[in-house]
Amino acid sequence: MLKALTKSLFGSSNDRYVKSMDKIVNQINALEEQIQALSDEELQAQTDKFREQLENGKTLDDILPEAFATVREASVRVLGMRHFDVQMVGGIVLHRGEIAEMRTGEGKTLVATLATYLNAIEGKGVHVVTVNDYLARRDAEWMGQLHRFLGLTVGVIVPNLNEFERRDAYNSDITYGTNNEFGFDYLRDNMKHDRNQMVHRPFNYAIVDEVDSILIDEARTPLIISGPTEDKSELYISVDAIVKDLDPEWYEADEKTKNISWTEEGTDAIEAKLAEAGLLETENLYDVENTQVVHHLDQALRANIMFKKDTDYIVKDDKIVIIDEFTGRMMDGRRWSNGLHQAVEAKEGVKIEPENQTLASITFQNYFRMYPKLSGMTGTAATEASEFWDIYKLNVAEIPTHREVARIDEDDQFYKNTMDKFAAIAKAIKEKNELGQPVLVGTVSIEKSELLSQFLEKEGVKHEVLNARQHEREAHIVAQAGRIGAVTIATNMAGRGTDIQLGGNLEFRTEDELADMPEGPERDAAIARIKQEIAEEKQRVKDAGGLFVLGTERHESRRIDNQLRGRSGRQGDPGLSRFYLCLEDDLLRIFGPDTLFSRMMNSNLEDGEAIGSKWLSKAIETAQKKVEARNYEMRKQVVQYDDVMNDQRKVIYEQRAEIMDSEAVDDVVIDMRHDTINNIVGEACPPGSYPEQWDVARLKERVEEVLGLTPPIDAWLEEDAVEPEIIEERLQQAADGKMEAKIARVDPTMWRNVEKSLLLQSLDHHWKEHLSTLDALRQVVWLRAHAQKQPINEYKQEAFSLFEHMLDTLREDTTSKLIKLDVREPEPMPAASLPELPDFLTGHIEPLSGIDNSDDGDGSERRAALFGSLAGSPQAAAGPGGVSDNPYAGKEISRNAPCPCGSGNKYKHCHGAIGARA
Repeated sequence: MLKALTKSLFGSSNDRYVKSMDKIVNQINALEEQIQALSDEELQAQTDKFREQLENGKTLDDILPEAFATVREASVRVLGMRHFDVQMVGGIVLHRGEIAEMRTGEGKTLVATLATYLNAIEGKGVHVVTVNDYLARRDAEWMGQLHRFLGLTVGVIVPNLNEFERRDAYNSDITYGTNNEFGFDYLRDNMKHDRNQMVHRPFNYAIVDEVDSILIDEARTPLIISGPTEDKSELYISVDAIVKDLDPEWYEADEKTKNISWTEEGTDAIEAKLAEAGLLETENLYDVENTQVVHHLDQALRANIMFKKDTDYIVKDDKIVIIDEFTGRMMDGRRWSNGLHQAVEAKEGVKIEPENQTLASITFQNYFRMYPKLSGMTGTAATEASEFWDIYKLNVAEIPTHREVARIDEDDQFYKNTMDKFAAIAKAIKEKNELGQPVLVGTVSIEKSELLSQFLEKEGVKHEVLNARQHEREAHIVAQAGRIGAVTIATNMAGRGTDIQLGGNLEFRTEDELADMPEGPERDAAIARIKQEIAEEKQRVKDAGGLFVLGTERHESRRIDNQLRGRSGRQGDPGLSRFYLCLEDDLLRIFGPDTLFSRMMNSNLEDGEAIGSKWLSKAIETAQKKVEARNYEMRKQVVQYDDVMNDQRKVIYEQRAEIMDSEAVDDVVIDMRHDTINNIVGEACPPGSYPEQWDVARLKERVEEVLGLTPPIDAWLEEDAVEPEIIEERLQQAADGKMEAKIARVDPTMWRNVEKSLLLQSLDHHWKEHLSTLDALRQVVWLRAHAQKQPINEYKQEAFSLFEHMLDTLREDTTSKLIKLDVREPEPMPAASLPELPDFLTGHIEPLSGIDNSDDGDGSERRAALFGSLAGSPQAAAGPGGVSDNPYAGKEISRNAPCPCGSGNKYKHCHGAIGARA
């Protein structure tokens, strides 16, 4: 009571925080007339003036008012848009390294230009992170006009750029790009063997658009770069056949976590079936020898029981295509990890692609925490404010709207079952459609959207269905969803990237209707006519009540519901939103208070009757909060596990950087050699033991195996007072002498390059093997909870021991290779370009579910190039004797750039391969 009274008198803490920025906004506004009086040349000279002020000791906060006023005026002149005062507040919040929550249609893209410009003046680089390539390109071109006018350089990072293009983009003052591309470039940089190949600059400042989508929804799925492993297609098919013949009483399925556990009876039964199929190495299912089979069995069971066709994936062109749970889009080129995708392929009887091995990995949490300053913007962040603070130390500030929100949010309507609910939805849509009010319907799956489509067809309502099957027409459907009488069914509206404007979208109508009309007076007149029609239609839509948003089900996250609602009521437009629910909805069925809802609704509701109350809506919100808390724990767990790896990753990447920066690594190599000898002697002659207890045979064997030496160890042992330290010293002298003699025979520069190259190769190889081991450890460590042990603590201890073992193995491997290396003077060769990275695939993979949320750019082509046969491809087009017709031979085309022929493959996999063979 007291808290509510205080809030009504003094406002919330957020209100007070936003109001505290009025003073700065007033300073900006006071400068407006002065800045407006400047000529274009004088306005452009402001950037150099600000840089000079920074060099003379001023801070970014000192120059903020004048810099923001400069951007506002430049925007008016270049883009024809003037920043509102609330947008200035948003810009200040972004500059302070916080999250600005601004409603849909409030101009977040324009807000970002304020903080972007101010921070880019320093010349250290600003990254603007978007959720997809389309938005990255659009914003770089659109907002880039303003930045270029003010003398800043702008770059964009999208798939299929070559290394030189990427480096230029990162060296720009402002770089637009997707979260995946920024992260993958960081991982790729740390797989390269020369500093000159690296594209990233030191991290400085990032603004994350749709920050909740990137730092929350996608944060449970680490970025992974992987390479191919052996083909196990027959194993998947055999295990799938067994799983399809199982008795449901043999296992217990948990829909909340999508995990499955065996009953005692089921364990015995499956053991017998696997043994009968000849798939077990030993009789006991859980012997270490059967680990791989058990892993594939679990994945096959999950694929058959938990993953549903047309909800989690669709089958298209003999491939399994994942459906994004947040946007309902097809995720072409994305794959589930840990054998799950292969298990689904076996389930559906399509071609099974090989698995991949992890080469590098990082979570978005640890990637974005590397930026000294980080900020973000979105329409929905308040519900996750505690997580933003806990994980990223980011405060959320709710920015007021420029105009009051006129949308009406009605209470949820509850029905007994799905059929009653959909009948009521179809009736409501028909009523609104007859009034001319546009309707946007949000569903949670393709199956539900197609079911609703059938109901609307019976009612005779014309409509558009926007789901994974209509992916190509997405932007055009969304753009016209605000027209008179439009009915649009969307699988999910999160992150669609296209604004719904009442009356229609001028840009898309022009593109659709005037595509074939050439530039000229006739086209200008047609555009003017369309503008007039849109203005008239907008008024009619407003009179009908604006856009009606109808949700057919509550999502697990309140944010996704709010994103759907936020499509209506843009910039003060009228609007309406309502959700329809029933007992059969997944959220209520899995997470809701079953007995309470069942009693109330089954006893009090007639067939087709609805009930609506604030109390029921509150109960639903409570269920959503439970799910959000569970999802937060899952993301927190991802961070905890990756934090362990992150400490090790930092050590490895710093070591790589030191090696690349060093002119010579002979001191590192010598230390490795001496440490290896210490370990060899320590194993055979443990400290504190007597000479007669030493394993002399093992010592001789290891010295010859690792060092390629056969010293007189027996003679040394016959000496009086021989100690392990003396043996170590003599072995070090012998090994050092052998190396010095070898080095003296070759060119010193060449030898330094050999040492650096071999050291980096060994480091990368052992780090890759270590990542593979950690992946396996993570999959099984949770079983130790049954022994009353904390899995994360067990993981930390084991991971540390494995890392120490990896370093020992690395030292020994490098020492052995260098000491046994047969060095010859190289044949004279022409100057070579920098070595290229090997082929690999990129993934954004959730460890628990195996869902891959990355976009691999040219995924299908890269996968075909990596795993497929060359038969029938351009590489096989060489004529007799290997002679080929490469029309691009001799032209300067990057090997990693798309081939000019338009095949979609990289040049090196297409006509570049022809030239290489010729």
